[in-house]
Amino acid sequence: MARSGPTVVPAQTAAEFREGFDRLRDDFDVPGEHPPEVVAAAEEAASRPLDVVEPGGEPGRWQHVDRTDVDFRTLDPESSTDLDQAFAVERSGDDVLLRYAIADVGWFVRPGDPIDAEAWRRGVTIYLPDGRAGLHPERLAEDAASLLPGGPKPAIVFAVRVADDGSVRLDGAERALVRNRAKLAYSTVTGADLPDGFDELSRRIEVAERRRGADRIQWPEQEVVRAEGSGFELRFRPRSPAERQNAAMSLATNMAIADALWAAGTGLFRTMPPVDERHIGRLRRTARAFGLDWPESSSLGEFERSLPPDDARTAAFQLAVRRSSGGASYTPYSQIVSDDGPDDGGIRDGRPWHSALAATYVHATAPLRRLADRYVVEAALAVANGREVPMECVEAFGELPAAMRRGDTIANRVDRAAIDLAEAIVLRDRVGEIFDAVVTDEDDRGERIQVAEPAVVARTTARRVDPGDEIRVRLESVDVVERSVAFERVS
Repeated sequence: MARSGPTVVPAQTAAEFREGFDRLRDDFDVPGEHPPEVVAAAEEAASRPLDVVEPGGEPGRWQHVDRTDVDFRTLDPESSTDLDQAFAVERSGDDVLLRYAIADVGWFVRPGDPIDAEAWRRGVTIYLPDGRAGLHPERLAEDAASLLPGGPKPAIVFAVRVADDGSVRLDGAERALVRNRAKLAYSTVTGADLPDGFDELSRRIEVAERRRGADRIQWPEQEVVRAEGSGFELRFRPRSPAERQNAAMSLATNMAIADALWAAGTGLFRTMPPVDERHIGRLRRTARAFGLDWPESSSLGEFERSLPPDDARTAAFQLAVRRSSGGASYTPYSQIVSDDGPDDGGIRDGRPWHSALAATYVHATAPLRRLADRYVVEAALAVANGREVPMECVEAFGELPAAMRRGDTIANRVDRAAIDLAEAIVLRDRVGEIFDAVVTDEDDRGERIQVAEPAVVARTTARRVDPGDEIRVRLESVDVVERSVAFERVS
């Protein structure tokens, strides 16, 4: 099933898109502008003078060491301005040493202040094609706290050693002033832009993943993005090699921090049950129907890594995997070691377990966008320096799962609704047409299909089909206001 390029939405429909996005914000109670007291607190925090440690001095909790001599860089989507991470990579004997600078949100946001209270209400940043509902005010998220090029920025710098077998170890952490020397973009970065050891770090992490049998899959994204001019486009976007390499640095850091927190008897972990055997069998049938050869001896992760990245069948199969996977959760240390700990497959050998990564794992590297990361970062900083974990972190670990679940639920629904809206607008004038499609999944609500062109995922009712079957469907109806489309199988 061949796939053409993105479906461009004409500029004249841009107003309809924006009206739809406004309805979506109302329908899902997406947070609007930050309250005046939060904006004022952010301005005050951004103006707070940094306390830099004198050379040879012993830093206090809120003091920063000057590391502006280190060659830190960032790698993100070209348009990103809320930059959480900067990196410096070098060879250190047989190890690759990663210095991963994470935006020091804790310096700007103190427990109980107005910014903190509003962040607890929001949980996460919610992204829409025409803007975002930020976890923090723009003065922090896209200015003072963001690791943009320019003046020195406060960060927590984690030193992570990656051994030749891909194993990782947290080798230190400190509050530091850093300078971003280059804002690199996924779409334009070249090997010459990246430091020595960058490719080797990614290679080692992927070798270790294969050894563990990890099923970390870089999903293709169905997304609505701004097109040239004032319009929008609907597309499936495969992840670029640069994104996968960049993700390896975040993965290494989050795993190293997770191991350190677990050893210290504290933390908030990201847990995920495995894809169950029933779904594995269904995915094997899907692969066979796509004409993909999945050897019986290969795990899901091994098979996915063997697929060509730019093939339409790969994208379709990866979407089927995504919908077969169990959802990830936030689980505090106290719950894992309690008698009534979680029993969802997110625990292995008594440890918190993320099945897709086959590892113990935390979220620590995006505190500008996720509330929980700020507390995990502060706890890891304390553990790495032999200090007691701040009590506000210990108390927050028990409350954060509910706050993050609320925020993630809204963000996921908004993301799906924005795509539903785009699908409805794209298809509005095509009712009655016949489309080629493939069945990607089925449940008690019917079959989920992926249309070849345009980039649409929908449901239909089709008897005697299996995931992976190619079918033809007629578009029966479209409702832009309700963000819905209806297909019926014709062959």
